[in-house]
Amino acid sequence: MAMSKEPKKPSIDLINKTTHLMHDGMDAIAFGEFEIPPALGDARWTDELILSTWHMAATGKVPENLNYKTGDSNGGFDKLEFKYISEKDWIKNSDEIETGIPLNRRGDERAKLNPPIPIYGGGMSYGSVSVNVMMARAMNAKKWNTYMSTGEGGYPEELYQCKDHVITQVATGYFGVEERSIQAAPIVEFKYAQGAKPGLGGHLLASKAGEEVAKMRGSVPFVSLFSPFPFHSTYSVEDHSKHIDWIQTVNPNALISVKVSTPHDVDMVAVGSYYAGAHIIHLDGGFGGTGAAPEIAKKNIAMPIELAIPKVHKFLIKEGIRDKVTLIASGGIRTGDDIAKAIALGADGVVLGTSDLVAMGCTRCSNCEGGPSGRGCPWGLTTTDIELQEWIQQEWAIKRLDNYYTAIQWRIRDILSKLGLDDVKKLVGRTDLLKYLGGGN
Repeated sequence: MAMSKEPKKPSIDLINKTTHLMHDGMDAIAFGEFEIPPALGDARWTDELILSTWHMAATGKVPENLNYKTGDSNGGFDKLEFKYISEKDWIKNSDEIETGIPLNRRGDERAKLNPPIPIYGGGMSYGSVSVNVMMARAMNAKKWNTYMSTGEGGYPEELYQCKDHVITQVATGYFGVEERSIQAAPIVEFKYAQGAKPGLGGHLLASKAGEEVAKMRGSVPFVSLFSPFPFHSTYSVEDHSKHIDWIQTVNPNALISVKVSTPHDVDMVAVGSYYAGAHIIHLDGGFGGTGAAPEIAKKNIAMPIELAIPKVHKFLIKEGIRDKVTLIASGGIRTGDDIAKAIALGADGVVLGTSDLVAMGCTRCSNCEGGPSGRGCPWGLTTTDIELQEWIQQEWAIKRLDNYYTAIQWRIRDILSKLGLDDVKKLVGRTDLLKYLGGGN
């Protein structure tokens, strides 16, 4: 998909009008004023999109005078638009529109998980983010009866109070993989690849791998950590099945999610994952990831998620198994409109990661690693620095995420109402309700 060569310049007047959104009305913030950054956002996350996300996180409502629907990327979801029906046919009581989805469609005896929104939280590991950020996301997931993933950095002790809503991830480095956390999890997620850096594995800087992080990961403090690519025990569907059998032996009730990036044959990968025993196939496309992901990787390797979703959806239909597996999408999904568009392309639901961080104050400065110091995000998000992480107070962050999800659910229902659909499940695969803004239908 084409990207604008120059990022959209921030509207300073717009920023000045909305700086209060980060602080007003929240009892838990007590760290004083902050400076407005000299530049805000990029083509995908424009200044308006960031500010509208802050507005939703502060108020629980979509803004009236900001673009909360799209960015300015000149591609991807920004080039898709819904074909709404006549206003007289809109569903009037939109609050009654169903937005829940089933995560177990295999018909087996495992947990029947049905989050009331088509969203759960993507993996951001301890070490890449602080416990405060992880706990805020987990507590919000508990409040919404949905889920969030630990990422590959292990399972901090604090998370056990939310264990029924925490997905534990098994990734190629096996960092923090323990029998206890597997047994506690409603969903166990195998991360075979990440859309933002497929084929590259993971890297945590030495400066961010402090004593607590190292203890969690079973490593030496302040030594860089690498996750290999791929799993060196998995080279076939049979190997994949053995992985899943292992988890199902340790936790007979957990659902199995398989997270993969989007190579050209991702449709075959999805079918193989289903026959290996997966309940959820999680497609992670390019353009996702935080500022810690290499730009050259996330923009040039994985297939954009808006192309991967219909490819996999159609192939699963052709194979006769589409109604037996849950298809979840991530990788550059920013807004309620993006969520609805992903579902219309063929996903059942989505995973949010960066959007959660923006709701908690991320400015998209791409300084997640913290520059030369390696301390991490100056806003206290992607850091385990004992001083910086205190910028994110849990109660404040939970409230902002709750408000943000409230506004997102409202927008999904608003879209469904204007399409004449009373259930988000009726939107799955309805590409006929989308039009491409670059021409044609």
